[in-house]
Amino acid sequence: MAKKAERSPDIFWREYEEKIKEKVLARSLGRYMRGLEEFDDRGWTSIWGLIIVTSGGFRFHHFPQQNWLEFLARFAGQEGPTEKTFFIPKERMISFKLVKETVWWKKLLKSTPPQLMLDYRDEAGAERQLMLEADIRSDELEETLKTYFDNAATAAPKSDACSIGAMA
Repeated sequence: MAKKAERSPDIFWREYEEKIKEKVLARSLGRYMRGLEEFDDRGWTSIWGLIIVTSGGFRFHHFPQQNWLEFLARFAGQEGPTEKTFFIPKERMISFKLVKETVWWKKLLKSTPPQLMLDYRDEAGAERQLMLEADIRSDELEETLKTYFDNAATAAPKSDACSIGAMA
């Protein structure tokens, strides 16, 4: 049996940067909860993926997964799993808050991942809020987002609309 070639994380991220044509500044495993109408209307809530902060903005990328029920459903003619992504240009990002449990005994009794709330403007200019759960080790993500908003006061040119999609 031939062993499947393993790709290193460094190769994956280099190829990802080439694909999106932006530098990845921070990343974390996370779960999308709510906040994008297009995702929420399709029932794409509580999905796992990568939370990615790039030189151009904020991304979430869900890679397709297939469990045995989905595998059987494909035989019944239903559509298979697809990639789900969204991108919010940094110029549309307003503020963020990363809520972490800080009381030690509550951390022991209740295992709640940090919640990332990102306020942004949609295509029509209306304020919206994303809610995601981030990996416990989300310090790099938090520091990068802080830098974004610290630098936002100096220059904030207008940007393209948010990009949301499901890729086959």
